[in-house]
Amino acid sequence: MLPTSLSSLHATASSSVPSLSPLPTSSPYPSSSTSSASAFSLSFQPSSHQPPRLLSFSPNANTHFRRNSKTKVLKVNCSTSEPLKVMISGAPASGKGTQCELIVNKFGLVHISTGDILRAEVSAGTDIGKKAKEFMNAGRLVPDEIVTDMVTARLSREDVKQKGWLLDGYPRSFAQAESLEKLKIRPDVYVVLDVPDEILIDRCIGRRLDPVTGKIYHIKNFPPETEEIKARLITRPDDTEEKVKSRLEIYKLNAEAIFSTYSNIMKKIDGSRQKEVVFGDIYSLLSEVQNDKVKRIKSEKSTAKSETSSNQAPVYQNKWRGIPTRLNNIPHSREIRNYFYDDVLQATQRAVNDGRIRLKVEIAIPELNPEMDVYRIGTLMELVRVLALSFADDGKRVKVCVQGSMGQGALAGMPLQLSGTRKILEFMDWGDYGALGTFVRIGSIGAKEVEEQDDIFILVAPQNAVGNCIIDDLRAMTDAAGNRPVILVNPRLKDLPGSSGIMQTMGRDKRLEYAASFENCYSFRLLYYAGTQYPIMGALRMSYPYHYEIYKRVDQPSGAEKYEILETFSEKPSSDDVNNAFLGKPRNQAKKASGFWGFLSGVL
Repeated sequence: MLPTSLSSLHATASSSVPSLSPLPTSSPYPSSSTSSASAFSLSFQPSSHQPPRLLSFSPNANTHFRRNSKTKVLKVNCSTSEPLKVMISGAPASGKGTQCELIVNKFGLVHISTGDILRAEVSAGTDIGKKAKEFMNAGRLVPDEIVTDMVTARLSREDVKQKGWLLDGYPRSFAQAESLEKLKIRPDVYVVLDVPDEILIDRCIGRRLDPVTGKIYHIKNFPPETEEIKARLITRPDDTEEKVKSRLEIYKLNAEAIFSTYSNIMKKIDGSRQKEVVFGDIYSLLSEVQNDKVKRIKSEKSTAKSETSSNQAPVYQNKWRGIPTRLNNIPHSREIRNYFYDDVLQATQRAVNDGRIRLKVEIAIPELNPEMDVYRIGTLMELVRVLALSFADDGKRVKVCVQGSMGQGALAGMPLQLSGTRKILEFMDWGDYGALGTFVRIGSIGAKEVEEQDDIFILVAPQNAVGNCIIDDLRAMTDAAGNRPVILVNPRLKDLPGSSGIMQTMGRDKRLEYAASFENCYSFRLLYYAGTQYPIMGALRMSYPYHYEIYKRVDQPSGAEKYEILETFSEKPSSDDVNNAFLGKPRNQAKKASGFWGFLSGVL
């Protein structure tokens, strides 16, 4: 029977208790026609309750959009493929309008500006326009829901579906971004024009308006052609230094609020340079995103055709049938191990197909807990083999990497749990068609292991050791990999003590920031009482792109058991959140407003 009080219920990653934790975890631009993963991230404020702690998690990390460094620029006819979807953001005078015009000319996207839509809807007298006009006539801001309705209505038109879209300066707030996410409206890439404040201020206060022609000049960067024009130029009321600074502060507040929603697909472009140079970077970026999207669509069509002709079930079909029982029985049965291998595989494939490139798998079943004597390295190796062979079957060249020795001299070594792992991988059965050495190769963690032919990297339990830090080698490897996917399987990247505590202090913030840059695509851990391994009280599971789910284990007659879902969360729940779910305490209104049952973006 479950107790009525959960004051001693815990699930922690700390090694001081025997409950489970995961393993360490200006060139010419050729003409081009346009050719997305729909996932979204919701957030809520942390709980103010302070009951006993249940779970301790590292923060979710964000990813970047995927790029294959070998991909060449393609000319794509967007009428035969899914069109490109772009959002662009920039402070006043960042050059956003100029870049939008260049993007539309090169990629053929439909330029969507909320100001233009608002004026068009009001002028046309549509229902939405009439509602907006009421607020405008009263001198009030048009509510977010009305603006979002206008944007979604415009995005639903046929020209947008055929050509793709460029959403200019929207969303402007977290609420607007959240509304788009709920409607599964998400860009392929979020472009931010990054310009220092001093340059923005100079651009604004130096602007002059010709009241006769409406043309905008700049006293230094774009002076008028004649003295006659110069004599009649005026300064717009909004272009004073005081008002410009105020507008910049408002922009920064709004931008920071929504960056978290698009951080995994956000790309900052230095907008302080000449417009042609800036567009060169934007052109390269959008071409890469476009080409990668075409490759993914072709791969999905090819896979679907192959599966149809062979009468097989789709590879990505979600076959999840609930949490298996008797998870405290060690060793696990083949059926239980296959359940988890399949669950992890489906989540990882979905994330990679959605363009996620910095991924993390955290699976803390008893056989994969490196801090207990029940740890079986063979189970982890089987999981890695399933992942590698699946991607190899899709035609990808996979590099499976194991941590090598760190440090020098007497300090050289590697984490005990990984000793001999590489040899185990080399002697494993990789099938009859010679996958090992062709589509699958074994390597170490580090930049020198990244080769041009590699398409995807699977890193086996990278972890810091006392006195040695794997993060520098890991960062060098991901930098060399560029936009090719890197998947960490049970990483453990928290700081550990070093000589004189140096490792804990020097550059610690940067190390933790890097460790948090990987997005969870799969997470599973059991929940226990503090200081125990039995009974299992429940489980926490997340499989990309779906929400986190908290389950409670319930005893059944005749010694049977089952897992019943208690609550779902759009982000990784805190200890308080899990504790309150077991105690039956409702979430506060602030959390409810963020919504649950929402899909996740690829966030770590």
